[in-house]
Amino acid sequence: MIDKRSWGIALAVAAAACVIVPNVLPPYWVYLAITAVVSSVIMQSYGVIVGRAGVMSLCQMSFAAIGAWVVLRLNLSDAPGGFIVWLVIGGLAAVPVGVAIGLPALRIRGVNLAVVTFGFAVAADIVLNANQFPGTTELKTLQRPGLFHTNGGYFILVVIVFMLLSLGLAWFNRTRLGMSWLEIRYSERAAAAHGISVARSKLAAFALSAFIAGIGGGLMAGQLGLVVSSNFAMGQSLALFAVAILIGPHNPEGALMGGIFGAVMATILEKLRLPQDLGGILFGLSAIFALRSGVSQTDFTRARKREAAARKMLESLPDKPREAEVPASETTPLVPPPAPAGDQPALDVRGLTVKYGEVVALDNIDLTVPSGGVVGLIGPNGAGKSTFIAAVSGFLHSYEGTVELEGRSLDKLSPSARASSGMRRTFQTTVIAPELTQYEYLSIGANRKLSKQEADELLDFFGCPPGEVPVSIVDVGSRRLLDVAAAIAARPKVALLDEPAAGQSAAESLKLGRRLAEVPSRFGVSILLVEHDMELVRAACAQVTVLDFGHVIASGTTQEVLDDPAVMAAYLGTADVPLV
Repeated sequence: MIDKRSWGIALAVAAAACVIVPNVLPPYWVYLAITAVVSSVIMQSYGVIVGRAGVMSLCQMSFAAIGAWVVLRLNLSDAPGGFIVWLVIGGLAAVPVGVAIGLPALRIRGVNLAVVTFGFAVAADIVLNANQFPGTTELKTLQRPGLFHTNGGYFILVVIVFMLLSLGLAWFNRTRLGMSWLEIRYSERAAAAHGISVARSKLAAFALSAFIAGIGGGLMAGQLGLVVSSNFAMGQSLALFAVAILIGPHNPEGALMGGIFGAVMATILEKLRLPQDLGGILFGLSAIFALRSGVSQTDFTRARKREAAARKMLESLPDKPREAEVPASETTPLVPPPAPAGDQPALDVRGLTVKYGEVVALDNIDLTVPSGGVVGLIGPNGAGKSTFIAAVSGFLHSYEGTVELEGRSLDKLSPSARASSGMRRTFQTTVIAPELTQYEYLSIGANRKLSKQEADELLDFFGCPPGEVPVSIVDVGSRRLLDVAAAIAARPKVALLDEPAAGQSAAESLKLGRRLAEVPSRFGVSILLVEHDMELVRAACAQVTVLDFGHVIASGTTQEVLDDPAVMAAYLGTADVPLV
């Protein structure tokens, strides 16, 4: 939800700037102010692709050049619509190029992707140096709109554009696609497990960032009248990328700080008669801070403020009972829950075989999760449990056998498609974007906007902190529970839970087991539980399958399986490995 108070202050500051800058500052400083705001618009494109999606893109100024070229070409042709319309068209013209550049991001990432995008910047630089921008030969400069033809008026226009983009991005960042970029930034696997198409999200990030950069290039053309290739040199893309990493332009104040730093810092130092090296020193100090904290300056400042408010709220809540005070009814082990009456399988896995060369990780595994049931999958380390979940959830494609969800084959589907079809999973290592609140993370996991009542019910059921609390101050154990809650929030047909009790005490683990046993009847979700904690398995599961060295050594009701001598021997490391 957009912070109305913060945005009210921001709009008031913008309005004050529109009054003060054109009427108080001398013409040279008004021109510098325009440069700073135009640079801030271009920094917003870095905010989308680098700050939100976490993709290393070094060609944003090339997208800006496309926007400027289109605007100047439309001006040369006296196209209808005027500058504002041309500005939008210039931004749209950069979109297909952004998508094309984003295609390699579907296969490569990190430094390799940075090299690809920088290669495009180099190629664009060569093309721009060989060909003049439209209007240069004819000396036809770009005409600004009548209301904004002066530098003072044009400053107001670029401020309006910056604020409109900031408000639009603030709204968009609250959508599922906008929040999915944060998931992709921290874990593409977790995003896919929530039904997010990583490919679609990355391409959308490139498209939107190219659109914004194209608008920034058009604004630069409007400021200068005519532009040359040096205005969009590849070195500027690299420099602005570094500024983006340090400052955080995905926050409006970060984009503005980045624009000011890049546009007017040298002039400010000169006017104050300070050495230019001081700018480099300040940049270096910011780099050291970013490396130490692991986040940008604006992210750090926002996180501190958000966490302080959350801690104050938590301190005002009644104290939870200590572990020793948990009611006996929540800690006394129960007999395993009864098997569901229906025999319709929610998940049916047949003949699942996974080989890594000559090594057989899983050998002809059969496993069924009945509708309305909780089934356990246990075994010692290295038994093949994680491999089983990876294959069933689509993260491992090279397997033999069949995986069916309520009679529908999933074998040719991607992880995100399997998730969208009604299968969700959690991971042993939870990676959740710390910027998100728990409410926001539940909405991502659910693939829909949850009502506050429904979200609160899930959080309370699994014993998570209040929904307004940011993930950054939630302990590891609670994050695991939040991950389970997000999987259940989607109301899938089957949830595959990989060691959800990690980080929990014995009493908390047993309590979680009781909660999981209630999930099918309460939320309509069947569960396959992978766990080492036998008491949790006993409390949650009606049936259990045991793996050892990729083979099923026991399968049946929980009590029978856990009392099986072969199972006990496997956990002691002395079980015989089946030969077939």
